[in-house]
Amino acid sequence: LTDLILHSSEQRLARTLLVLADHTGRGPSRGLLPDISQEIIAEMVGTTRSRVNSFMGKFKRLGFLEERGRRLKVNRSLLNLVQDDEAG
Repeated sequence: LTDLILHSSEQRLARTLLVLADHTGRGPSRGLLPDISQEIIAEMVGTTRSRVNSFMGKFKRLGFLEERGRRLKVNRSLLNLVQDDEAG
């Protein structure tokens, strides 16, 4: 509940994507999102699917997400967005 109050849905989505992509692994799947629907991600974040879609489009335009075939790769630079927002 505290997370919903203190952080924007955009921040929560960024953190959720970073966790789902698990940058701790090695090899070609490092940073790739699992095959999961935007609706499930929206439930995890506590927002709507349309907002998730909008934010993910923004993240793609900013270079935080990139398409790798049929999957999305989360760039570690997205972590900077989360840290900058939490610091300010």
